[in-house]
Amino acid sequence: MAEPIDAGPAALRRSPLAHLQERLRAATVTGARGVSLTEWSFLTMVSLRVDPAAEAAGRIGSVLGAPLPDHCGATARTGPHTTVWLGPDEWLVLSLSDGPALAAELLDALAGDPGAVVDVSANRTTLELSGPSARAVLEKGCPLDLHPRSFGPGRAVATRVGPVPVVLWQADDTTYRLFPRSSFADYLARWLIDAMSEYQGAEVP
Repeated sequence: MAEPIDAGPAALRRSPLAHLQERLRAATVTGARGVSLTEWSFLTMVSLRVDPAAEAAGRIGSVLGAPLPDHCGATARTGPHTTVWLGPDEWLVLSLSDGPALAAELLDALAGDPGAVVDVSANRTTLELSGPSARAVLEKGCPLDLHPRSFGPGRAVATRVGPVPVVLWQADDTTYRLFPRSSFADYLARWLIDAMSEYQGAEVP
């Protein structure tokens, strides 16, 4: 007898860039000018609003394993969680843990105090741009100064790449993660693939 097919909601999920996986692989450039683009599907993302001076902020920090970041560009990374500062009372929690479970735990920590905790995992997807040429690719369409003197590993901000609003996080020296709205992911991926194409050839002297 054939094994039953799991047709539950999780089994039916399709990432925003599932249809572009072959294009993403084909766009990979290797070597000294290398750059690659991949999608991280279904990463947990939780939107968090709370007064940073409230006791609830401390309780939430305890759940996440680190105090909430307190200024623009700052992140806090502990275990499976990375918390990104988006505004004076707003953060985006990126996590490898289960979304509903994490949101419920954070809501418990809020304990009825003013604020909000919302699982927004379906609202965005995650693109990882990595390699020696990753920064140069982003510099074609990002208004930020991405030079290491201004932007380095651990920094994350809300910005644009091309015309697409994203949260941009530099994970290490040559790796950037971009978090666009799911509805803009196809456009952004194609924009980045086009920006990567020049690195397939030899560098012009």
